[in-house]
Amino acid sequence: MADSGERARHWRYAELPDVDLLRARYVRKTFVRHTHEHFVIAAIAEGVEVFAHRGADQYAGPGALALVNPDTPHTGRAGVPEGWRYGAVYPSPDVVAEIAAETTTLRGAPGFVRPVLDDPCAAALVHQVLRAAEEGNALAADTLLRVAVTRLLRLNGGPLPQREIRSAGARIAARARAALEDRLVDPPTLEQLAEDLGTGSFALLRAFRDAYGLPPHAWLTDARVRRARRLLDAGTAPAEAAVAVGFTDQPHLNRHFARIVGVPPGAYQRERKNVQDPVGSTPLPSEPWQNRQLTPTQPTPKRLTRTRRPWTSEQTRREDRTAPSYGTPSPSASPSDSPGSPSG
Repeated sequence: MADSGERARHWRYAELPDVDLLRARYVRKTFVRHTHEHFVIAAIAEGVEVFAHRGADQYAGPGALALVNPDTPHTGRAGVPEGWRYGAVYPSPDVVAEIAAETTTLRGAPGFVRPVLDDPCAAALVHQVLRAAEEGNALAADTLLRVAVTRLLRLNGGPLPQREIRSAGARIAARARAALEDRLVDPPTLEQLAEDLGTGSFALLRAFRDAYGLPPHAWLTDARVRRARRLLDAGTAPAEAAVAVGFTDQPHLNRHFARIVGVPPGAYQRERKNVQDPVGSTPLPSEPWQNRQLTPTQPTPKRLTRTRRPWTSEQTRREDRTAPSYGTPSPSASPSDSPGSPSG
């Protein structure tokens, strides 16, 4: 990706459990239609991202956030020739529900109402969460994440739509999904699956797409990548994970993994492993742009002694000029946006 100017880091910070983190710049990158088990909260810093969401293209530019609820099919691509740069946090449904219960009036399973929200304050908060995680500042990272999610839920929150299986087609789709989950490595053909369920191939295809937003073969690829992520998190080698989830080999996994997650499985696993490394251990080699050393003037947190890998210094300086401080979202944010404030 160095020749194209594209770069990405997908990682976890141990002090933010159940939250994935991403910094990336993409130019020619195209994300296929896929889903996430977690929420997507992506703050655009430069350029424009376009993503298909519920039948329409959505555009998010600088200061806006792309917001996708769990298990919601979407794509991603550049909306301008120069691409887009962004930072994203992916909190689990449990994390968002906990924050919503404590700081908002939303009850049940909370989610986002609109897929794009123009809110530079919330976007700046997301970038600060990432920077705090990179600096090993656990208190700031946790606080800022809670403030950001609270603000977004108050501005754009509502109950997650519940998928109710009522029609015969929806019931068939649910049975087909269960069958594919059981046969992830050796799936049946569409005709075989339809015959097993007592329906026609095209009827099954329509029912499955209506229920899950993806045709069965695309859903299967998505599910395989999800399972591969769990195996990689557990320490399984990429080549072994590829075969274990039904891909023919590691290059096959690499292709689909990068088009859904945004980074190759090897880079993904190296970052996850670093979260578990004991203090003082040496991180595995990564992309050259990720291995920038701290300057002597930057203090090293007492809790971490391994090399940190921030975004570029120039980009950090640009964000520092526009992002609010750790303690306060911004002058435009209401004091009630604090996680400990009464619900608005």
